[in-house]
Amino acid sequence: MSTELSSILVQAGKITQEQANKALEESRERNKKFETVLVDIGAVASEDEIATFVGKHLKIGALRLSDIELNPDIVSLIPLDIARKFHVIAISQINKTLLVAIADPNNIYVLDAIKFITGCTVQPVISPEVAIDKAIETHYTDSGGLSEVLKGLDEDADLEVVETEEGPSDSDLLSAIQDKPLVKLVDSIIADAIRMNASDIHIEMYEKRIRVRYRIDGELREMAPLPFKYRAAIVSRVKIMAELDISERRLPQDGRIKVRFTGRTVDLRVSVLPTIFGEKVVMRILDPDALKVDMTQLGFREEDLNKFRERIQAPYGIILVTGPTGSGKTTTLYSALQQLNTIDVNIMTAEDPVEFNFEGINQVAVKSEIGLTFASALRSFLRQDPDIIMVGEIRDSETAEIAIKAALTGHLVFSTLHTNDAPSSVTRLIDMGTPYYLVASATQLIMAQRMVKTICQKCKEEVNLTQEQVDSLKLPAEMLRGIRAFVGKGCSECGNTGKKGRSGIFEVMPMTKRIESLILSRASDTEIRTAALEEGMFSLRMAAVDKMRQGLISIEEVFAVTNA
Repeated sequence: MSTELSSILVQAGKITQEQANKALEESRERNKKFETVLVDIGAVASEDEIATFVGKHLKIGALRLSDIELNPDIVSLIPLDIARKFHVIAISQINKTLLVAIADPNNIYVLDAIKFITGCTVQPVISPEVAIDKAIETHYTDSGGLSEVLKGLDEDADLEVVETEEGPSDSDLLSAIQDKPLVKLVDSIIADAIRMNASDIHIEMYEKRIRVRYRIDGELREMAPLPFKYRAAIVSRVKIMAELDISERRLPQDGRIKVRFTGRTVDLRVSVLPTIFGEKVVMRILDPDALKVDMTQLGFREEDLNKFRERIQAPYGIILVTGPTGSGKTTTLYSALQQLNTIDVNIMTAEDPVEFNFEGINQVAVKSEIGLTFASALRSFLRQDPDIIMVGEIRDSETAEIAIKAALTGHLVFSTLHTNDAPSSVTRLIDMGTPYYLVASATQLIMAQRMVKTICQKCKEEVNLTQEQVDSLKLPAEMLRGIRAFVGKGCSECGNTGKKGRSGIFEVMPMTKRIESLILSRASDTEIRTAALEEGMFSLRMAAVDKMRQGLISIEEVFAVTNA
């Protein structure tokens, strides 16, 4: 349909032939929909705009699914497998006419199949594929996916693995994990998690139950419980997929799984850990489509983004990103490297582990157990004619010393530290044994960051702040003047949580003459921080309040992730 659609849009003057050719080429290369690529390259404003135009062209009408409430009984008239495969959903029924939203209204075979299944005359309207898929996942929650598989599994009496005091035998487990219902169950756990944009899957064993939780937008959410009698078989199925030893149940094991989901490849990093009631499994989902490496999408204030972009273009020096685990440091570093990833530079990274692969970047996975540490990898890099180096984390004095020396000998070095804010990173490096004068001369920029949960924009509403809350922010009066606050009251779009998605907040401290002078005079963190604020640095608290003012996060989130 892409070629036909491009011709229609070009003939109507909606896009140019050059834009059409570029979008078609990128669509093939990136394995993305033609319509999505058109939006990405700025040829059209949204996929809804394309759907509206095509609907008028075909004289069938277009529909914005987000504007209407769907009846689950009507939706269920189309089986889930057909809805997902062909991106179609039932909207309403009047007598014997069924209105359906479909991404490709020219697919008469699907429309005929729906007519046969439902016994209704089918009236199609066009909607963007992404909107239909979203509606499917919202309205089929009780009819398909993991719930449907669990129903079938409970009825399958032949699947139970009989356990002795020592646990099930390897032959029992091998037999069980090859049963189709259990294979489908584990596949559904993974597929549902990817579909819901989860970052991790937790399968936990307790005395009388199995708990499954997905980490979505940084929070763990409990899913449907799994049948307890299959606990050993479920873990063994995951182990087989990750090429781990199913007979080893006393020691932790780590592995990887590669799956294909809706036409794209997704990696899962698997960790299996023995607990008193069985083995706990955690799968980290490494989905390239979910990774934001475009700096403009990370949540930077425009002024801070400009400062960061300016300093990463420096020919040498060290760029430090600080923050706790899960604060998005690696994503920020990847975004910087992607911007610098051109054919004329040699980029090398040492990571623990390598989470995403990037064409044109030489990535090394650290393996401390065989002596391949950050320090040894960094030392080897310097013999590989690098221009840009990324060290996943500065953990010790040896790594800090080599990184600083590399930065002073003509290399641009990126790394991370675990500190609370940007100014305290200076003290941390000095405490590791790095001379204060080398820290002052080598550092280009230090940036602290956090991830904040954003308010669902569909159900957000303004709330009044108490004077006590305003005072607790402990910010200058001019910044608090006319301040507004919002919360999400909860809706179907956000799973009644009031929150949807995450964004970053950043404290960006470029090395200036004044700060360099303070470091050389061995000033305290407090003195460096005061100087940086006077020179225009936005603290993490200030950045969070700025996002609150824009209606992106709640005041509770401001207090949860930042200190005054």
